[in-house]
Order: sequence, then C-alpha cells, then structure tokens
Amino acid sequence: MSKEPDEELPLRERKKRATRQRISDIATGLFRERGFDAVTVAEVARAAGVSAMTVFNYFPRKEDLFLDRIPQAAELFAAAVRDRAAGEPPLTALRRLALRLLDERHPLSGVGETYAPFWRIVADSPALRARAREGVEEVEAVLAAALAEAGAADPPLLAALTIAAYRTVYVASALRLLAGDPVDEVARDHRARLKSAFAALERTGLDC
Repeated sequence: MSKEPDEELPLRERKKRATRQRISDIATGLFRERGFDAVTVAEVARAAGVSAMTVFNYFPRKEDLFLDRIPQAAELFAAAVRDRAAGEPPLTALRRLALRLLDERHPLSGVGETYAPFWRIVADSPALRARAREGVEEVEAVLAAALAEAGAADPPLLAALTIAAYRTVYVASALRLLAGDPVDEVARDHRARLKSAFAALERTGLDC
C-alpha cells in the first residue's frame, strides 16, 4: 500500500500539521456551537490548550481558522498542472482533479452530507464571506503561475475562467445543499455541470 502524502513528511512537519488541524477542528466546533463572530481567538486558544500566539502562527487571521483549506486548494490546483503527464493539456488534469474531489466528497468539492452547516456559518458572517472571496483570488494567482510554467496561451485569463467556472458550480451545489436537496442528486448534477464547464473551457484553446 502506498503511503499517504503526510506519512512521507518528516516527523516535525507531521506534528505541525497535526497541531494545525487540531486547532482548526476545535475552532470549527466552537463556531458551529456559537457562531463565528461570537467566538474569539483567545477562546479557541484556551480550548486547544495553546497560546493565542501559537494560533496566529498557524492561522494569520481568525477567518483562516474556519476557511483553513485555502492553501490546500491552491496547492492542489497548481499540482494538478505541474504534475500532469507529459503532453497532457492542463485543463484535462484540472478536470480530473475536480471530478476526483467530487468522488471523494472532499470538502473542496462542496458536496457532502455534512457540509450544509459549514456554508450556513459562512453565509451568516460578512468577515468569512470576504475572506472566501480573497481565497478565490489567491488560488487563482497560484494557478496562473502554474499555467504560465506549463506554457498556456494566456495564463491569467485561463486561471480566472477556470476558477470562476469551478466556483460557480461549487456555489450552486452549496446553495442546493443549504436548501435541503438530496446529496446524491446534487452530486450527480454537480458532475454534469463540471464536465460542461471544462468542455467550454477547452473550446477556448487557452491551454495550448
């Protein structure tokens, strides 16, 4: 059996990632209980048994405690382009990533049995909504850099279109989950919309 990515990291790095995840999980639990704006970083630190400075070492802003997967999203999108097979178009690799995230019901897919409460918290907090928009821009910038390395015709434009398409499908599915639609039905439509979105992106010819 192949090792998971974290298992290949040095022990020190694995411990840091575990600490980061534990702090985020504790913060998320508090936010779900009381609402994002009602919980302070100091309270998160006390619950996690660390100092507020330690929390900020891992999460520069309070919003990052909840929206903690922005760096992972940037890493995954960029890696899909950089690690693709020789001769494979970047959009083909990105489509495969998007569908894999959906199949895994990964949080970055936006589709899962337990994700509606997450989006309810985001919807109720202007600070989280603003940070989410910034996160989209950060992922777009990292993807544009990877596409430039891959020789795309117009990296910034292709990155913007790709992230906009992904976000549009993502948000539509999140809204349906918030409305109580069955997860399997949402996932089926999500897959179809992703395929349509990437087919439209491929017709631009920008990844050549």
